[in-house]
Amino acid sequence: MDNDRVILITGTSRGIGRFLVEYYAGKGSRVVGCSRHQSEFQHRNYRHFCLDIADEPDVKAMFAEIGKSYARLDILINNAGIASMNHVLLTPLATVKKIFETNYLGTFLFCREAAKLMRRKKSGRIVNFTTVAAALDLEGEAAYAASKAAVATLTRILARELAAFNITVNAIGPTPVKTDLIRSLPEEKLDKLIRRQAIQRYSEFSDISNVIDFFLRPESDFVTGQIIYLGGI
Repeated sequence: MDNDRVILITGTSRGIGRFLVEYYAGKGSRVVGCSRHQSEFQHRNYRHFCLDIADEPDVKAMFAEIGKSYARLDILINNAGIASMNHVLLTPLATVKKIFETNYLGTFLFCREAAKLMRRKKSGRIVNFTTVAAALDLEGEAAYAASKAAVATLTRILARELAAFNITVNAIGPTPVKTDLIRSLPEEKLDKLIRRQAIQRYSEFSDISNVIDFFLRPESDFVTGQIIYLGGI
C-alpha cells in the first residue's frame, strides 16, 4: 500500500463510508472524508470536512484545501447517497430533487473537481457508486434508480473524457447492505430484491472494498468505464 497516496471518500460519517475510511486509513493511506455531519472516527491519517456534497462553493473550498495541504489527490470514492422507496404517484417533487442533488449532482461535482487535481500528476482513480435497483428496474425506486442510472452513464462518459490524463473512472453497484440507508425500507421489499439476485444475500462491507481494491490496483490501469454489480445481477 502506498502510504503517500491521498484518498477522498464522500459520505463518511456512517455506513459504507465510515467502513471505507477505517479500512483505508488503517492500511496507511491519507484519507479525507466528508459528510453533512461530524464524524466520530479519529485517526492520525484521517481528516474530515462537514458539507453538503451538492454545495458548489463549499465543495470547491474543500478541494482547494486538499490541494494546499496535500498537493495531490490520487483516489476519489463517491460513496455518498440517499434513497427513498415510494410509488411514483406518492413521491413529492422535493424528494426527487433532493435525491438527484445528492446522488447525481454531488457525484458530478466531485468528479469534476477531483479530476482537476488528478490531472496535475496525470494519474488518478475515481470509483462511483450506482445500484442494482437501476439494473433491475426496481419498482418503488423510480427517483433513486434513475439518479444512480445517471451516475452509471456519467461514469462511462468520464472514463473517455479523462483517459487522456490517465484517470480511470469505474463504478460499483452493491446489493442491499444493512446500513442506515435501507433501515426504513420494508423488509418484504428487500427480501424480494435479494431473491432476484443469483447469490441471495445482503452485501457485506468486505464485498464492496474487494471490488474497490480491484479498481485501485496498479495492474487495473487498463480498466475504465466499467460497472460491477454485486450478487449476480
